[in-house]
Amino acid sequence: MTQDAIRRYGIAAAFVSVAFVCTLFLQRFFPYPFLFLFFAAVMASAWFAGTGAGFFAVLVSTLVVAYFFVPPYYSWAITPTAISYFVGFVVCALVVSWVSSERRKTEEALRETRDELEIRVSERTAALMRTQTELARLSRVLSMGELTASIAHEISQPLTAVVTHGQACLEWLSGNPPNLEKARLSTESVVRDGTRAGAVIDRVRALFRKEAPVKDWTDLNQVIHELTVFLHNEADARRVSMRTQLSPALPNVMADKVQLQQVVMNLILNGMDAMSGNNVRERELVIRSQKDTGDQVLIAVEDSGSGLDPETAEKIFDPFFTTKPHGIGVGLSISRSIIESHGGRLWASPRPAGGAVFQFTLPVGAGESHV
Repeated sequence: MTQDAIRRYGIAAAFVSVAFVCTLFLQRFFPYPFLFLFFAAVMASAWFAGTGAGFFAVLVSTLVVAYFFVPPYYSWAITPTAISYFVGFVVCALVVSWVSSERRKTEEALRETRDELEIRVSERTAALMRTQTELARLSRVLSMGELTASIAHEISQPLTAVVTHGQACLEWLSGNPPNLEKARLSTESVVRDGTRAGAVIDRVRALFRKEAPVKDWTDLNQVIHELTVFLHNEADARRVSMRTQLSPALPNVMADKVQLQQVVMNLILNGMDAMSGNNVRERELVIRSQKDTGDQVLIAVEDSGSGLDPETAEKIFDPFFTTKPHGIGVGLSISRSIIESHGGRLWASPRPAGGAVFQFTLPVGAGESHV
């Protein structure tokens, strides 16, 4: 036998020995055999030393009880009246040994399962931490990509204007004699559009950094008028009839003028893009301004394009969602962020006569940024 087996059976023998001594001492106080301590010895043996040691304790206990505690005493013979009592003791001892050993096995299985579960939880937690790290890195990469796409989208119009005015300046200077006055005006336009492109970049970067907009009292009617003049040639090239319905009593709003210019320009250009299909006969773009309820102003841009279905109207403001073949899907997302940073709301809806209506509201005295 190995040392481990000797140790186990030695433990069982020790428990039975303690039960024997204690029972022998207590026997003088009871008129009948007091055998409950042997059950405790069997149970402890099966629990601490295993199934084999438990049955060994049953065997030793049976022999000790038969010789010392069942009449006739100090004999291996058993009287007929004591046989049922002795058999009951043996059966109970076997049941106690089996229950104790099975309970111990169950406890050990539960402990092993708990340890395995803790190991798996630790592994999954570590994997989750790695995944969160990767997601954070991916989020930073996507934010950089969105910022890059946003800047590219927002400065395309000012840079196009810079190139156009630069070419016009060269043509005025190449004349004989050169038209210096026209060249000077074209150069001033280049400077103005270049400055506006720089301002757009600063505003987009501030938007992504969640910085507060640079606000001042702004006349939205004037913003719309300047943009319609600026985009007049673009509308003619696309054969779009652009008209305005501006409320003369429109109050000024506390807002960042450059950012609102970008919002209105995006809505106007999106309206023109929506009417670029061959199936659009009447290409009309209407820009309205009016005093809205609750001390707010409302700006609406209506087009007569193909319109919006409910599903598209829900997704059209999501980053990188676009219905244009060559769009990048950031203009409307940025526009909504700008409007919300001014405490307003931007939404889209179908136009009853066909097409779509993009409109936003702004509080007259917009306070702190809501970004």
